[in-house]
Amino acid sequence: MSNPSKGRFITFEGGEGVGKSTNIHFCATWLRDKGIGVITTREPGGTPVAETIREKLLKAHHEEPVDPLAELLLMFAARAQHLNTLILPALEAGTWVLCDRFTDSTIAYQGYGRQLPMEHIHNLKALVQHNLEPDRTFLLDAPLEVGMGRARARADSAGEQIDRFETEKLAFFERVQHGFHALAAAEERFATIDASRPLTDVQQDLALELEKLL
Repeated sequence: MSNPSKGRFITFEGGEGVGKSTNIHFCATWLRDKGIGVITTREPGGTPVAETIREKLLKAHHEEPVDPLAELLLMFAARAQHLNTLILPALEAGTWVLCDRFTDSTIAYQGYGRQLPMEHIHNLKALVQHNLEPDRTFLLDAPLEVGMGRARARADSAGEQIDRFETEKLAFFERVQHGFHALAAAEERFATIDASRPLTDVQQDLALELEKLL
């Protein structure tokens, strides 16, 4: 394990519309069927304070443009709250934590997408996380047109407005996807799953990866 805690910390990464929420639910159910204590959470968010940062400041549309550096600092403010009040206590108690996005998303979206200096991100990561890293990161990967189409269809079917990040131009998402691919190539903890396939195939691969962690 890459962290000293008793529980396992598993993160789910990828662009918009790749099925993270659906597959986190599948993995949580699979693990509970094996008798493992699991909680599911998300970033930004996961606790009342962090969810306030998410909904009021990061996801909502504003007339005033959100400065990219302010956005980055808000991401890590929410992460500090999330880690110290939910994730770390759960891991210490032996509970597995399945998280929808973590710092890899910050590197992909704010680093590659917004093109903020990576030095800033790594300094904040060290300050907030210390040496904590996920034990396993599942990168759910799909062509941009597939993921974005799913995200828009999901918002339409729910009668919801797409969030602030989903309104970005294609070039932004191309940079984000490149960032995820670069991270997956550099970090052994990544398992890349082709999320453009039927859901049953995706979940079969996830179950095989979970078996390796038991």
